[in-house]
Order: sequence, then C-alpha cells, then structure tokens
Amino acid sequence: AISSTTELAQLVADTVKTREQGQNPATRTFQAFRIFINAELEALQAALNSSIDVLQGQGMLVVISFHSLEDRIVKQFIASHAREQVDRRVPFAPAKALRLRALGRVKPSAAEVGANKRARSAVMRVAQRTAA
Repeated sequence: AISSTTELAQLVADTVKTREQGQNPATRTFQAFRIFINAELEALQAALNSSIDVLQGQGMLVVISFHSLEDRIVKQFIASHAREQVDRRVPFAPAKALRLRALGRVKPSAAEVGANKRARSAVMRVAQRTAA
C-alpha cells in the first residue's frame, strides 16, 4: 500500500518516463488528481457557458489555459460559438447568429518563458462577442 505522496511520486518515477527533460514524472499524476478533485474542467466549462450571457456589446473573452485539456475545451467552445448553427431538423429556418468571433491565440515568447518558467505551457485564447 502507498502511504505517502513521496511513495507515490517514487512509484510513478520508477514506472513512467517524462516527455519533458527535467520534469518530475509524477507531475502529471498529481496534476490529474488536482484537476479531478477540484472539478477544474467542469468549472471551466461552466464559466465559459456563463460568459456568453455576461459579455455585452462587443465584449472580449480572454482565457489563459495551462494544459492541453483546458485549451481544447476553450478552443472547442469558441469554435462552437463562432459558427452559424443550422438546425438539421428544420434546415429552412434562419440560422442562429454568431455569438463569438475567434481572434486568435497567443503563446509566451522565449523571453517570457526565460523570466517565468511556469509560463511555458500557457496559451491565451481571445474571442469577441458579436452583436447577436
């Protein structure tokens, strides 16, 4: 039985290789625990869903994610609200208007990563609310 986080970290280090040199192999394991326990992905999805109602006029949605699961959720959310939605059951009905326009993504520069090592995995996605 595992009785401490140190034991778990050692077990993971002994069985899993890391993709990034210098990174502790247990980093992703503890990250997965944190994401699950804090329901971080569900909270992100709820915040994104609420943003559509909160943004006014041509308000900007800016989200910084720090790992690929978060970034994928943000990317898919923006994409799904940046297309006209046609109801396949009623194709002659007017399409729902666009609600977001994707403006792009920004990754940290080499200088930023040099000054702040934790910024290396950050991705900032920006979208703007449309008039609809």
